[in-house]
Amino acid sequence: MSEHLRGVVVSHGQVAQALIDAVRQITGTADDLVAVTNTDCGREGLLERLAAAVGDGPAVVFVDLPSGSCLQASLLYLKSHTRVAGVAGVNLAMLLDFVMHDDPAPEQAADRALATGGRSMRMLQRS
Repeated sequence: MSEHLRGVVVSHGQVAQALIDAVRQITGTADDLVAVTNTDCGREGLLERLAAAVGDGPAVVFVDLPSGSCLQASLLYLKSHTRVAGVAGVNLAMLLDFVMHDDPAPEQAADRALATGGRSMRMLQRS
C-alpha cells in the first residue's frame, strides 16, 4: 500500500495559508495541504518548519517564489530528501489540481501541478 502524498506550501507571510483556505473553499477539502511561513524565522527555523510539515511520507513542496528565503530553504531540504519533489511559483490552479488527483509519486504530482499552473495563466483581453 502506498503512502499518502502531502503538499506543503512554503511562503512569505500568510500567502500559503490563504491559498490553502481558497482550495478548501472551492473543493471542500484541503486535508492534503500544509502551510509553512517564513514569518519570524531564519533559514534554520524555516528548515525545521518544513521538516515538521513534510513528516516521514512523500511530499511535494510548493514554494511561493522562484527566489528568496523560502526557495533557498526548500532547495536545501530537497537535497537530502529523495521522497520530496518541489515546484516554485505556486498558484491556486496547481494546488487545486494537486488535491483533486491521487498521484503515487511526488515527481509525477509535481510535473502535473506545474503543467496545470502554467496552463492556467492568461493575458486578459479587453473586449
